[in-house]
Amino acid sequence: MNRPETLLRPRVPSPLQEARDDRFARRGITLLLKRDDLIHSDLPGNKWRKLALNLEAAAGRTVLTFGGAYSNHLRATAAAGRLLGFPTIGVVRGDELAHRPLNPSLARCANDGMRLHFVDRTTYRAKASPEVLEGLLRLYGDVEVIPEGGSNALAAQGCAALGRELRGHTDVAAVACGTGGTLAGLAAGLAEGQRALGVPVVRGGFLGATVTALQDEAFGGPAGDWSLDERFTFGGYARTTAELDAFAADFEDRHGLPVERVYVAKLLFALTALAEEGAFAPGTRVSAVITGTPDPWSPQESSVSR
Repeated sequence: MNRPETLLRPRVPSPLQEARDDRFARRGITLLLKRDDLIHSDLPGNKWRKLALNLEAAAGRTVLTFGGAYSNHLRATAAAGRLLGFPTIGVVRGDELAHRPLNPSLARCANDGMRLHFVDRTTYRAKASPEVLEGLLRLYGDVEVIPEGGSNALAAQGCAALGRELRGHTDVAAVACGTGGTLAGLAAGLAEGQRALGVPVVRGGFLGATVTALQDEAFGGPAGDWSLDERFTFGGYARTTAELDAFAADFEDRHGLPVERVYVAKLLFALTALAEEGAFAPGTRVSAVITGTPDPWSPQESSVSR
């Protein structure tokens, strides 16, 4: 298989746009939007960056990966398989889904050629265990296994390009975090004197250790200056509040940017709150990585997007 970027022609480097916002400007802060959502129509944002090196390593073999019923990672992997011509298998959380009509997100995966393998939630929680992986390999043979969310050493190495694209253009590069791979690579790619800020969208306090482990595997040790602010989960993954919904709608009105709710809304809310708290010195350039577009298949997106 040719290199994925040769066939898919992603838009990299992605655009970096200033967002004139009085909540930042009155404190002497410049807000920039790193528009990774514009990289590719089927593999936007960090999905492209995480998958590119993994797909190159797969070299046309079947790719097996994991996700929930509305996983944008599953959809991106299935789309890559369709576009590049390799088989894909999605291990889906929730064996009860096997006996129901496919929701629009999973139907999109199936239409793109992905074989869906449903497992119960206990098995899914143990998806990284040798027992579960060995069972999948016995069933499906020689496959390239990519973890949930696409975050592994190759993903972190791919996301380092994001940091390199921001060298000389920002002081703080901020990104929403689910599985940690984007932050691990972003921090590694930045230059000395720049720092990366991760805003977790999941609860549990595990992401710091996850990012550290990913950097150890991908880069041989700590790489770059990074930190996490875990105050902006709004109840957990894919959860929201009226306050967050109102903020996202207002940001859309101010800047004409459709705001993805699961990740990007929490990131932008966090940066606005941090600016108001005085967390950034006057003169600081803060870049928000826009990792994706609003998800038309997600129940949450359909209920809060305007």
